[in-house]
Amino acid sequence: MNNENERNAQEKHFTHNQPALGQRARELQQFGAVMPRLRIGLSDEVRKSSVDELNQILADALMLRDLYKKHHWQVSGVTFHELHLLFDKHYEEQVIIVDALAERIQILGGVSLALPQDVSELTRIARPPRGREEVPVQISRLLEAHEIILVEARDFASRAAERGDDGTNDLLVGSIIRTNEMQTWFLAEHLIEEPLTQAV
Repeated sequence: MNNENERNAQEKHFTHNQPALGQRARELQQFGAVMPRLRIGLSDEVRKSSVDELNQILADALMLRDLYKKHHWQVSGVTFHELHLLFDKHYEEQVIIVDALAERIQILGGVSLALPQDVSELTRIARPPRGREEVPVQISRLLEAHEIILVEARDFASRAAERGDDGTNDLLVGSIIRTNEMQTWFLAEHLIEEPLTQAV
């Protein structure tokens, strides 16, 4: 009897210590909604506008980030080494931007975009082919993506300032615009035709 009680106790113990898999429940907060009456000194309407705009930039920044990684893996030719490293450096800088955007959205009481299929539905950046492209095409795609982000970031920063959302304005100007401008400069210089060994 003692052994049976002990075995039952062990089975009960192991049953209680198993992970509860397959759980599902309703969403805590729907995408596109902001938590009401969040006490950070901004109205629900202001926060909703900023969250919507930040999610657009986040979708485009996620696409740009992944474009950099694609080109990092697929770059070839005489500039392989330099561009392989440059693309990876810019990728890492975009990772920081993506995280800052997502955190700002959460701070404002919104829900940040996260999954690739959602990004592909919202991004304004054209999807490249799966295969490898020539270096000038890779760089041109990246420059076009940067321009999309820069135009919308400037527009959204102005509107955030008008709404009194200084935190969003600061993020857009201080991080998004400045980083994307710098990366654009580094990329664009690779498309300038310069003599390599003899001045013209």
